[in-house]
This record gives sequence, structure tokens and C-alpha cells, in this order.
Amino acid sequence: MIESIAIANVATYKSTPQVLEGLSLFNYIFGANATGKTTISRVIADQGSFPSCRMTWRGGTRLQPMVYNQDFVEQNFNHSIDLKGVFTLGEHHIDALKKIESSKAELDNLTTKIETLTRTLQGDDGKGGKLGELAGLETGLKDRCWAQKQRHDNKLHAAFEGYRGSSEKFKSKVLHELVKNTATLLPLPELQRRAETVFGQTPAVEPAIIAIDMASLLTHQIGPILKKKVIGRDDVDIAAMIKKLGNSDWIREGRQFYDANVGVCPFCQQKTTDAFTKSLREYFDDAFLADSKAIDDLAANYAADAARIQQQLAFIISAPSRFLDLDKLKTEKELLDSKITINNQRLLGKKKESSQVVELESHDSIVAAITSIIDSAKALVAEHNKLVANIANERADLTAQVWRFVLEELKADLSAYKTARDGLNKAIESLTSQITTANADKERKVRDIRALEKQTTSVQPTVDAINALLHSFGFHSFTLAKTANGKSYRLIRSDGADAKATLVRARGLSFHFYTSITV
Repeated sequence: MIESIAIANVATYKSTPQVLEGLSLFNYIFGANATGKTTISRVIADQGSFPSCRMTWRGGTRLQPMVYNQDFVEQNFNHSIDLKGVFTLGEHHIDALKKIESSKAELDNLTTKIETLTRTLQGDDGKGGKLGELAGLETGLKDRCWAQKQRHDNKLHAAFEGYRGSSEKFKSKVLHELVKNTATLLPLPELQRRAETVFGQTPAVEPAIIAIDMASLLTHQIGPILKKKVIGRDDVDIAAMIKKLGNSDWIREGRQFYDANVGVCPFCQQKTTDAFTKSLREYFDDAFLADSKAIDDLAANYAADAARIQQQLAFIISAPSRFLDLDKLKTEKELLDSKITINNQRLLGKKKESSQVVELESHDSIVAAITSIIDSAKALVAEHNKLVANIANERADLTAQVWRFVLEELKADLSAYKTARDGLNKAIESLTSQITTANADKERKVRDIRALEKQTTSVQPTVDAINALLHSFGFHSFTLAKTANGKSYRLIRSDGADAKATLVRARGLSFHFYTSITV
């Protein structure tokens, strides 16, 4: 049955729909002339002719409307040549009548079944049922997907281009990526870091960071000469005295003054013997001189390499790469500078007192830290420059990786959605199939009933009865005849000509005639 009617933009009804709802099996509508009663009946009779109006049927099952109004009268009495037939049951078709009654009961059951299935599928208002559950499921997933978009849109918006303006499009993209995305899953900080370069303005090539060879410092700090006590020979005359006094370094320093004073002691100003001069020269032999040179070379090489490294680090710091951890590098350089200063002083002391054992400050941890900082920056620069050379592919790859990350965050939601969606789709498919089958059964049952009715009904008894009645009252100028389709009859003259038009002009006769037919 009809549950509600909404009428707008027709006859006396304006654009705001006027709604009749809460209708029952029987409804009585009354009102003054020109208030829209006939319009309601016309909408019920032929809703398709009124696109701005709407009717809701119980269970979504539309029945055949049958309306008696002025339009019906005009169509069936005023202008039609053929009159609608009055059917009479044949007396010998009782069995067929019982079959019709049974078939109509089955038809009612099918109608009830369709209504029940339709209500389960789409609810009472057409917005509920399994279809409503599916719509709610889709809306829920759409909202969760959109929340992820909002969360990452600030830094990763370029990966979402084309889907940022519609939550429905964004959800559809997520479902599409769920099927085809095989990108590598990266952590969010890395995605955001790469996005700054890949999704920004087309980046420029980053200058390479110079390489620094710091291995020499590690070699210098373990030079064997540092731990060697460099003294003269112990088999010459003055060796015992020098060893006793422990003043080898003092004598080595004073020797240059002795040589400059040409054999005269620079301290007591007394002339020395040739034997003393020879003994002094033999004490500081070639081995001593070689060791002394080794000390001098080590001090000079250490100072030169250290200065070179300090200069290179200062250059890197003065024009730092944006990929360099500048603060950390500055801290490590300050530590290195302090150790170099200390080691230069210790090497200078070794030069002055070669008999002393010296140990330099270790650079191992500092060199390792500086090397790590620079190597990390160089790797990032190389990655950046590779990206610049292949920016189109990099953007496509990063976009896929961003969507892969979104899928991972929605993993639980997508799994629950898929399970629920598959269940609902299966139920909807089953209900739809059952409704289709029931409607087909209903159509067949209607055809069966119509076929039975053709076997059991006829207009001929009515034609014969009315003609007999007319003849008994002395009307011989016209009679009723059955039409070719067997469903209607015509008013004809004795010669077979149509008599309706001339009879209508005789209003009184026409009135009584139609009254007779009505009775």
C-alpha cells in the first residue's frame, strides 16, 4: 500500500513539497473545490507524469493503482467509441474460478514475500536495511581515511594531489592502492624529510663535501721514536759522567755553543783538549743524529698534517652543507684543536729533551666521530644529487611510499571493512536475487490469472441482456455489439453504423441509457 505522498510544482501546489504521510489501508481526503484533491488522485494514477512528486510504497513494492476520478470518466464514457465491458462469469467455469482464487492467494503471498525481502534489503524508508548498513560502512571508512589525510596533509600533501578535495575520492584511492601498492614501507620522519626535497621546487645539485684524510694523525700519535730515550754512546770517555749526571739533553743543547766557541768551554771559558772534543763528538754519533732527525721530522709532519686537517674542517664549517650536523662537527673540531695544541707542545718538549719518553693525546674517538659526521653528510648529498638527476621517478616512488604508509596506518580499519563489506555484499546479492525471482514468479502468476479470467469471463451475456431489455422497452433503432477484442462493446444502428454520437445528442435518452448500464 501507499505509505506517503509528496506533491510539489503541480496545479495549486508550490515548490515546497506538501506531504501526506502515516497513511493507512483506508484514507479519506476532503476539502473545498480547487484545493488539490484531484491532483492527488492524478499523481497516484500516473506518478511518472509528475517528476516533482513522490510516492512511497510499503516495503518498496509498487502495486497497480486504480483510480476513479473525472479523468477516468472522460476516458471511459465521454470520448471513447468503445464502451468498457461489463464481464459476466460463465456458469460452467466454477473449477477455473477456484483456480483463480487459489492463484490470487499465491499472488498475495508473493507480494508479501517481496515486501519482506525489500524491507530487509533497503528498510522501510528505502535508506535502511542491508543497503543502509553498507552505506554506513562506506561512510565510516571514508571518515577514517579522511582523518589520515588531514593528519599528514601539511607535510605530505603533494602525494595526495587529485584526492585532497573529496573524501569519497580519497577513500576510493585508498582502496585502489590496497590492491596494487607494493612500495617499500618507510618511517614517517624519512618520508617527511624526502618530501621537503622531492615535492618542493625542483631542487639544485648540492655541492660535494671535500674528503679529509685523517689517517696520518693516527699514525703520528703512535710513532716509535716517542717512547725511545735518545742519548749518546755509552762507550766513550765522557759517557760515564753524562750518565751519572743525567744531563745528556743539557750537554746536547750546549754543544752548539761549544762548537761555535771553537774548542773553548762556553761556561768556564777554558781551552779544552782535542781528546775532549773527539769524545764529545763520538758521544753524539750518527745513530743519535738519526734519532734526533726522526723526532724533528715527526714534530714537523704532525704539525703540518694537523694544520691541514684544521684548515679543511674550518672550510667545511664556513660554508656548511645543509645535510651536515654543523653543531656536532664544531664541537668535535674544538676537541681536536685542543688535543693538537697539547701534542704540538709535547713534541716540542721531545725535541728539546730527546731522552724523555713522550705519549701524545689520542685522536681515535674524535677522528671517528668527525669521519662519521662527514660521511653521513656525504651520503645524504649523494642521495640528494641522485634524486635531482631522477626527480620524476623519485616523485612517483615517494608518492607510492606515502600511500603505502597510509595503508599501514589504516591496516586494522581496512581489514574490518573488507570482512564486513564482503558479508553485506553477499547478503545484498542474495536478497536481490530472491526479489528478482519473486517478481518473476509474481509476473507469471499474474499472467496465469489473466489467462484463467479469459476462460471464465465474457461481455457477451451483458450484451445479450441489455439488448433484450432495450427490445422489451421498444428501442429498436440501436443495439449493443461486442468489439473485436472481446473486452468492450459498441452502440450500433441496425445497419451496423456507430450510434453513440447521435445518441449523445439526445441527452435525455443518453442519460437513461447510461443509467441503465450503470444499474
